Formats: sequence, structure tokens, C-alpha cells
Amino acid sequence: MTANGLLQIAFFCVVIIALTKPLGAYMTRLFAGEAIFLSPILRPVERAIYRLCGINAREDQHWSVYAIAMLLFNGAGFVLLYALMRIQDLLPLNPQGFGAVPADLSLNTAISFVTNTNWQNYAGEATMSYLTQMLGLTVQNFLSAATGIALAVALTRGFARRSASGIGNFWVDLTRCTLYILLPLSFVIALFLVAQGMPQTLGAYVDATTLEGAHQTIAQGPVASQVAIKMLGTNGGGFFNANAAHPYENPNALSNFVQMVAIFALGAGLTNVFGRMVGDQRQGWAIFSAMGVLFLLGAGICYWAESQGNPALTALNIDQSAGLLQSGGNMEGKEVRFGIANSALFATITTAASCGAVNAMHDSFTALGGMIPMINMLLGEVIIGGVGAGLYGMLLFCIMAVFIAGLMVGRTPEYVGKKIEAREVKMTVLAILCIPFVVLGFTALATVLPDALKSVQDSGPHGFSEILYLYTSSAANNGSAFAGFTGNTPFYNVTGAIAMFIGRFFVILPMLAIAGSLAAKKIAPVSAGTFPTHGFLFIALLVGVVLIVGGLTYFPALALGPVVEHLMMQAGQLF
Repeated sequence: MTANGLLQIAFFCVVIIALTKPLGAYMTRLFAGEAIFLSPILRPVERAIYRLCGINAREDQHWSVYAIAMLLFNGAGFVLLYALMRIQDLLPLNPQGFGAVPADLSLNTAISFVTNTNWQNYAGEATMSYLTQMLGLTVQNFLSAATGIALAVALTRGFARRSASGIGNFWVDLTRCTLYILLPLSFVIALFLVAQGMPQTLGAYVDATTLEGAHQTIAQGPVASQVAIKMLGTNGGGFFNANAAHPYENPNALSNFVQMVAIFALGAGLTNVFGRMVGDQRQGWAIFSAMGVLFLLGAGICYWAESQGNPALTALNIDQSAGLLQSGGNMEGKEVRFGIANSALFATITTAASCGAVNAMHDSFTALGGMIPMINMLLGEVIIGGVGAGLYGMLLFCIMAVFIAGLMVGRTPEYVGKKIEAREVKMTVLAILCIPFVVLGFTALATVLPDALKSVQDSGPHGFSEILYLYTSSAANNGSAFAGFTGNTPFYNVTGAIAMFIGRFFVILPMLAIAGSLAAKKIAPVSAGTFPTHGFLFIALLVGVVLIVGGLTYFPALALGPVVEHLMMQAGQLF
């Protein structure tokens, strides 16, 4: 670890903190229906969309109606994206003449992008036409991100409202989020990325001759527009197979920093939205602080582990320390233009959020360094998390934390004035446990089926970690991978799609039921026995609950993979 690397991490944290409050204020006014500076330009467009689609913007939907609208919308998106991939060979904007995407891969990819997972069992530059990339994948990047934000706002209304039957209007929330947040910010980020050297073209791939006289085909296309929303919407699906490690998706250190900030910005801002909407910004800062503690803990361990280098190489007396002539540490699978600090930071950010974009190969991280991205996902990706998904995931843990605190003092738990009763706790447990059930169940199945084991590149504990990482990334809707693993098989395409579906919608539906139940309740006045949920004690309890629930659920699986691998490497038994 170097002073320069620590300074870069600290500067990133300062920028995120600085953006949290203004973004929170902007989004709060937007979802409250108040005028903002973009209203004169976009309000006519918004009204036209409502008229065209027959939407009553004043309708306040019951949680069940809100959920049905969300499911129907995402179901339609899945069908259209699947169909687009299956017939892309018959459609225009396909200068490379790519054929139709196979059925099982289309199934996996369609569910992947609809659920904001963006797991990719294919190389984008060798599989998808420009039309599919733009009309299919990029559009779903916007819509899945907008869905997540809308759902977080709906749950926040459940806490903020009193004796209400509705939690908002899904169509209005979706439209406003897309028009006023995602599109303007993505446009600005895309222009910046083009200025940094990222392609944005519909021209065919370029044939070139190298200095050695070899033939090379240089892939390009409408890259910047997709990268902007893949980061801002915490989608993560890359235009190229190498994702953000590719120089066309991440040209330099400045583009790398802006992309990291884009991943966290909206998720951090939504914590402030929560505080503002419940009438106490300290509540939002408490959640943000808990997220921050978990993030810094993970980033510090990952950076430290990667800075130490490979223990097997140390045993061979190979110098892996940082110096004037080398960056030091474990540089396998990392880009020299980013180095150890930015690679470890990016890996922590992209898995703390449900982004999944990578600027280094996580499969090449050390055992403990690679364990941090896995743990971030196993905890439910509530450390900032995906846009919207991170906030409503952490609010579920807040409910669990106040429930545990209530058990300790023998008092009905409350959170921001709402009594947490049996219905809310049952729905919370259901939402939290569905991901472990999927991850551990499918991992166990894949480790005993001969056809599934053929996809594993490495034997021993790291091979087990590759399988565990796949289902963790799928169920947590992240999309990153231990890339030595061959995922494009019928078994992994189908089971991965099931994991992604359950990890998204089996969390959302109980969460919306909680939102509806809370919205119907009155706000209980603060009394001497009310547990304050904006101070250090609550932050510590919340962090502890997140770690304990994740630790008790997943530690046996982690001990079979990264922990055993680390111990074996220290003993010199793995190279």
C-alpha cells in the first residue's frame, strides 16, 4: 500500500460525500412532483408520454397494483429483448453480419439485462449487432435502473406516509427517473467519454496491419452511449468482452475515476432522499455511514491483499514491493494504466454496487483480494448497492436491526416512527433469505454434476470459488465474474437466469408488501423508550447485523473457497 494509492481512495470518498446531498435534494424534489430546473424543457415531454400511454399521473397505486405494473413492464422488456436477439441477423445495423443469438444464451442475456444484472456469457464485440447493443441492451440499462430507483422511492414513501393506501405511481416514477435523471446525466457523461477517446460510431469494424505485418480487426461502435448508462445505472454490461479493462471502454485514469464516481453517485444520493422524505436527514446520513464503514473495510482489505502480491512468488524470492521501477503487488490481470490501487478500488466499488463492470480480472486477484468482491455481493449488495436496490436492501436490514434491538429491550420495534410488526419482519426475512437459498443451492448442484464441472478452469478451492462467484453474482444482480469460468453452456445459462430472476423479483415483491403495510400505518410519536436510529449506536448495530447475517449464512461456503485457497497459498501448496 502506498500513500498515493490511499490518497486516491480518500479523494474518491470525498467526491461521493460532496455529491450525496445535492443529488438527494434534486431527486427528492423530482419525485415529490416539484418544479426543477429541467422542468421547462422536459415537462411537456413527460405530459406527452402520459397522454400517449394513457397514464393517469394523479393515480396513487396500492402496493399490489404498483407491483403488477412493474412485473408487466419488465416482462414486456424481457420478451422484446429476447426476440431482438433471436432475429438480429434479419435486422439492420449489423455491419459485421452477426447471426441470431442461441436460444439459451438469449434467455440468459434477456433476464440478465432486465434484472439489472448484466451478466454476459458472450463477447459483445463478436456476438451482438449495433442494433441489439443500442435498442436492446442500452435501453434495458436505462429501464432496469429506473425500475430500481422507482422501487426505492416507493419503499421510502411507505416510511414517510401515514394512513395512506398507496405508495405512488410506478409509471410516473419510471418516467421521471428516466427523463430527468438518467438521460441528462448519461448524455453529459457520454460526451465526456467521447472527449477522452471512447468511440461512438455506427461504422464497420476497422481492418489494420500491425507494425509486425499481422492482420488485426479493431472492433468499435456506439460504445460511449452504452458505457455512460452502464456505470450510472449500475448495470455493468460491457460493449467489449474485456469490459472497463478495454481501452475503448476506459481510456485513461481520468475516465476510470469518472466511471467509479458514476457507479456510486445515485445510490449515495438516494440515502439522502430517504432522510429528506421521512423528515430527518440524519436518518439518511446514518444509512450512508453504515454503508461507508462497510465500503472502507472492504476497500482497505482488498487493496492491502493485492499490494502484498502473490505469496507463492514471495516464496521464490521475487521482489513484489512497490518502487520507482515497478508498481509492486499482484499485477496479474490488471491494467498498468490503473495499477493496484485503482484496480482494487474499482473491484470494491463495482461489487459494493450491483454494477459488475470490471477494469481488472477478478479471477486473477489474490485469494483474500478476490474474496472481498464476493463478500460484497453475498451481503446483498447493500453497500451503496445498485441504484435503488442498494437503498431498499439496506432498509430491509434496518428493519432487521430495530427488530433485534426491540427483542433485547422487550419493546415493539419502531423505525422512523413506524412500528415494525410481525408482517414486516416475516416479509423482511423472506426477502433476505431468498438470495442465500439460490446461491448455495445452485452452487451445491453445480459441484456434483459432471457436465457443470467441465466449465471450471481450476481445480481445488479456486475452482469452487469460480462456481460460487457465478451464482453469487447472478443472484445478487451484479454481473461480474471470475472470468476463467466457462458460463456459456445450457446448464449455466438456464440456472443463471433462474438465479437472476429470483434475486431480483423475490426481493422486490416482499419489499413492496412492506411498503404498502407501512404506508397504511400512523406515525408513532417519539417517546423515552424509542430507540434513536440516527446515532452511532444504530450505525454500529446495522453494520453488525449486515455482517452477522452474511457471515452466518455464507461462511462455510467462503471457507471452502477463498479462505482455504489463501491458507494453501501461504503454505506454498498453490501457485
